Amino acid sequence: MAAPQGSGLPDLNLLRTFLAVYRAGAFTAGARMLGLSQPTVTTQIRSLENQLGRELFERLPRGVAPTPFADELAARVMEPLDALGTVGGFGGLFGEGDADPVHLAGPAEYLSHCVLPTLAPLIDKGVRLRFTFGLTDDLLEALRAGRHDLVVATLRPRGRSLASVPLTDEEFVLVAAPPWADRIGSRLASEGPAALHGVPLISYAEDVPIVRRYWRHVFGKRLTCTPAVTVPDLRAVKSAVVGGAGYSVLPRYLCADELASGALVLLNDPDDAPINTGFLVQRPGSSTNPHVALVRDHLLRSARRT
Repeated sequence: MAAPQGSGLPDLNLLRTFLAVYRAGAFTAGARMLGLSQPTVTTQIRSLENQLGRELFERLPRGVAPTPFADELAARVMEPLDALGTVGGFGGLFGEGDADPVHLAGPAEYLSHCVLPTLAPLIDKGVRLRFTFGLTDDLLEALRAGRHDLVVATLRPRGRSLASVPLTDEEFVLVAAPPWADRIGSRLASEGPAALHGVPLISYAEDVPIVRRYWRHVFGKRLTCTPAVTVPDLRAVKSAVVGGAGYSVLPRYLCADELASGALVLLNDPDDAPINTGFLVQRPGSSTNPHVALVRDHLLRSARRT
């Protein structure tokens, strides 16, 4: 790292403020962590930038992004400041002592079916979790605003203010209960989606996004039918299909047990099934809570084993 311009070493309080903003990804969130006002934090960062003669953060529409110089500075001061924070009684800020709950958000079905069971060992060790269910766009906005620590997103976020890593690939399958499958028989192979004419469609939403994608990817056709039932929870969609209400397209992970038991039947088994990649998203340097990194790393390791 280049030698700082100006005389003397930066004030430790300025470095402490810098590290809080670096970890929080925003002046406002950093100010909350420090118990300071946002204007005070802004003034301190400008003062540090003047002392060092370098810009530390790029101001974004939402939050800030560290410059390469800031990344290098953080790498050099993080460990000693954390150690000093422990001695000085700032354990909550620097990641020591009792950790705050980890706020994790994402699709209700995936978090309930895949994430919660995976995190059970961490809960047993004292990690506290707060879950929020919702749609990806809304959850990413809340992540930028500091209301979540981690988000499981169904698409890769745009821009540089959020860091994302692929977490899982979910395969979509066309399924129905045995009575409907028996009626359709092998007609789907010869007739294509026309074989499903007259079979009720059960969907997550009125615009049937998952089913439309399956039709385009597998059949090369535009879906023209409207759903008989819509319910905004794929677990409920699965229950309706298992009960014989009709057919649907579901993530394989969600209905694997029902397919294995025969409660659901795979209507089609294409060589190239539709796949959607889920991403684990975090603001760069966004948390001083050590349990956030613990949860993140545990989820990524578990995903690699599946």
